[in-house]
Amino acid sequence: MKRILVTGGAGFIGSHLCKRLLNQGHKVICLDNMFTGTFDNIDVLCADDNFEFINADVTDPIQLDVDEIYNLACPASPVHYQYDPVMTAKTSFLGALNVLELARKCAARVLQASTSEIYGDPLVHPQTEEYRGNVSTIGPRACYDEGKRIAETLFFDYQRKYGVDIRVVRIFNTYGPNMLENDGRVVSNFIIQALKNDDITLYGDGMQTRSFCYIDDLIEGLIKMMGNNDFNGPVNLGNPHEMTVYDLAKMIIEKTGSASRIVYMPLPADDPVKRKPAIELAKSKLYWQPEVSISEGLDRTIDYFKTKLDI
Repeated sequence: MKRILVTGGAGFIGSHLCKRLLNQGHKVICLDNMFTGTFDNIDVLCADDNFEFINADVTDPIQLDVDEIYNLACPASPVHYQYDPVMTAKTSFLGALNVLELARKCAARVLQASTSEIYGDPLVHPQTEEYRGNVSTIGPRACYDEGKRIAETLFFDYQRKYGVDIRVVRIFNTYGPNMLENDGRVVSNFIIQALKNDDITLYGDGMQTRSFCYIDDLIEGLIKMMGNNDFNGPVNLGNPHEMTVYDLAKMIIEKTGSASRIVYMPLPADDPVKRKPAIELAKSKLYWQPEVSISEGLDRTIDYFKTKLDI
């Protein structure tokens, strides 16, 4: 049994990770300020004697004794990270600093949940780990994009200067149960709108592409990366199956039997036109690749939101 800290553990990805780690027999400490995390996500976990919840902010110093740390604490959807961009930047920088200090004191391995957003609006397609990105430092998404970039810098500087045992993953669009209804992400937006027969809002012409990874596949990748003894990263974790946002909307309308119409809205500033991970590194280093198809993953996610909406 290991003592494992998951910051942001009550959030979408964090709650799934906590559940998986508990099922593996570990002691799991979930630290979350509940800005985007919910008690609904962890209620069932609280009955487990090996689960501990700490209501705290990762921007404050952490005093714990742990063997491993997964740093997932940061709002990840544009609606939430743009709500308070200064806090988003602080969470990325100070949060990384605090978990790295904790890892240094405990001699713990620490994994940073970075993001495909560090590539910005990419000029290279698909995006490989060697690509340095095309990111605006002053746009409305910069608080998140640049916050995650400086967090990666801190991680590798702590490795070089202090010998901290780090792992860095770059997470591409992930979806599944435990997503927030109001998080503004395209999958949850479309499903909620379709189930309510509301207009489905596409930004721009709908021809921008995304690659969607189901949550179970991502969790498997995170755990494989934490357990790898020979590779620090960064490594892309995502599904290389690329599709247009328009095609996603049409698929969700068909799967839900919705009467929703598609309507078009202006494209937000700095919104990436293309997004697709190159995962050759994950395949070769982690022996990982996604297994759940977009069709199967959407079915599971639609069922989850039907239950949430009591439909």
